[in-house]
Amino acid sequence: MADAGVDITQLTEEQQLALQQFTSVTDQDIKDAIPLLQRCQWNVQIAIARFFDGEPAADPVAAAASVPAPQDTRRQETLLNGLAASPRSSTSSRRRVEPAPRVVPQPESQVTTSAPLLLTVLLAPFNLVYSLLSKYFRFMGYLFPFIPRAWGRVTASNVNTPASRRTTGGRRQLSTRDTAARFIREFEEEYGSNDLPFFENGYAQAFDLAKKELKFLLVVLISPEHDLTASFIRETLLARNVVEFIRNPENNIILWAGNVQDAEAYQVSAALTCTKYPFAGLIVHAPSVSSTAMSIATRIAGPTTPTQFVSKLRHAIQAHNEPLERTRAQRADQQATRSIRQQQDSAYERSLAQDRQRARKKREEAEQKAKEEKETLEREQAKERYTQNVEQWRKWRASSISDEPGPEEKNIVRISLRMPNAERVVRKFAADAHIEELYAFVECYDILQAGEVTEKVQEPAGFEYEYKFQLVSPMPREVYELKAGGTVKQRIGRSGNLIVERTNLESDDEGEEE
Repeated sequence: MADAGVDITQLTEEQQLALQQFTSVTDQDIKDAIPLLQRCQWNVQIAIARFFDGEPAADPVAAAASVPAPQDTRRQETLLNGLAASPRSSTSSRRRVEPAPRVVPQPESQVTTSAPLLLTVLLAPFNLVYSLLSKYFRFMGYLFPFIPRAWGRVTASNVNTPASRRTTGGRRQLSTRDTAARFIREFEEEYGSNDLPFFENGYAQAFDLAKKELKFLLVVLISPEHDLTASFIRETLLARNVVEFIRNPENNIILWAGNVQDAEAYQVSAALTCTKYPFAGLIVHAPSVSSTAMSIATRIAGPTTPTQFVSKLRHAIQAHNEPLERTRAQRADQQATRSIRQQQDSAYERSLAQDRQRARKKREEAEQKAKEEKETLEREQAKERYTQNVEQWRKWRASSISDEPGPEEKNIVRISLRMPNAERVVRKFAADAHIEELYAFVECYDILQAGEVTEKVQEPAGFEYEYKFQLVSPMPREVYELKAGGTVKQRIGRSGNLIVERTNLESDDEGEEE
C-alpha cells in the first residue's frame, strides 16, 4: 500500500523494482525512500550504503557546481580579500555537518595489505626459490609418504599449540559481543566496579540502535599505551557527575567504549579520524541532512575535567534536541497512523472473514438442502421404478403360470390355500411342478381372477422379485421355504392344506409410522 501523497504508478518498472528492493532491506517509509533513491540515481546498492552509513554532507554534483570558476593565478590577493575570505571559510566549516560512518568490523584474516613495489621486486627471487622448494618437498612427500608423518610427529607439539598461545604480541579477535564483554571485564578488573551503562555489543549495533530510537551514541576510545588514559578514566569518566549524566534517562545516551588494541575499536577510531587519546565522540541523527544521516555532534579528545566533559556533552545534546524532538513527533505520528491503518485492516479482515464464514455456511446449507432434495427425489424415483417393475413382473409371471390340470390328469397334487384375506382357494398342480409355481400362483392370484393375463408382457430386465410371504402347513407346523427348492409333490405330497403367512408385516408397520 503506497503512503499518502506518494504515487508509485508514475515510476517506471525498473524504479518500482529498485524501490521494492530498498524498502525490503531498510524497512523505510516509501515517502522517504523515493527521494533517497532519486539522489542516488536509483542505484539500490548506493542507497542502502547511504541509509546505514549516512549521506555525505553535500551532494558531490551540487558541490562541484557550487565551486567557483578558477581565478587567474597571476592575480595577487590583497589584504582585504584575505581578511574577508577567512571568516567566511571558518563560518562555513563550523556550520558543516560532520558525517558519522557506520563501521562493521572486518576480520583480520580478510585484511590484505600490498607490499611496496620496490620490496616486491627485491623479494621476487626469494619467492621463486620458496615456491620451487615447496613444490619439490611436496613431490618428495608424495614419493616417500613416511617423511611427512615423521616430520609431523616431531612438530606435533607446535602444531597442536593454539594460535592464541603461540602469539603474545596481539589480542585474540572475538565476535563483537564477546569483544564488548572482554572490554567490560578488563575495565572492571583495572578500575574496579562502576555504574557506567556500557553497551554490550558491537559499534554497528549501537549505531543502528541510536538511529532507530533517536538517541545519542557516546563513543569512548581508550589506548592503554597512553599515559593519560588511567587518569582520564579515574578522574573524568568515573566521576560521579559524569556517570549520573550518562545514566540520566532524559539524556537518551547509549555508551559504547572500546580498546584500540581490538580490531573493531581500531577500525572505529580510523573511521572517526581519531588523532588523540583518550577520545570521546557524541554521534546523533541529523534530520537536516537526510532521514538516515548520522553526524558527530561533538568531539572530546585528550584530558578533560569532569565539568568540561559534561558541559560539552550537555551543549551538544541541547543543540540537537529540538530537531530530534520534531523527528520523534513525526515518527510517533507515522507510527500512530500505521497502527490505525493496521487496526482498520485487521477489522476489515475480521469482517471479511465473518462474511466469508456466513457465505460458506449459507452455501453449505444450500448444498445440504439440494443434496437432501436430490436423495428424496432419487428414493421416490427408485420406489416408483420398483412398483412398476413389480407390477410388470406379476403380469409377466401370471402369463407364464401353467393352467390347472384337467380331470383326465392323474399325476397331480391337490392344494388347499388360505389367503391373507381369509379366502379359501383349492387348486390342482402338476406333480412335477416346481415349488416356485405354487408361490407364483399365490402372488398372482388377483390378476388371474381378474382375467388381466396377457402374453405380450415381458419380464423386466435386471429385476429379481422377492416373495413377501411363506407357505406353512398348520398341523404339524412346517414351513415350505422357496429356497429349499424341489417339486410340489416332493415337498407337500399328494395333497396339502397350506396357510399363506406374510413376512413383510414389520416393514409395513414401520412404513406406516414414518
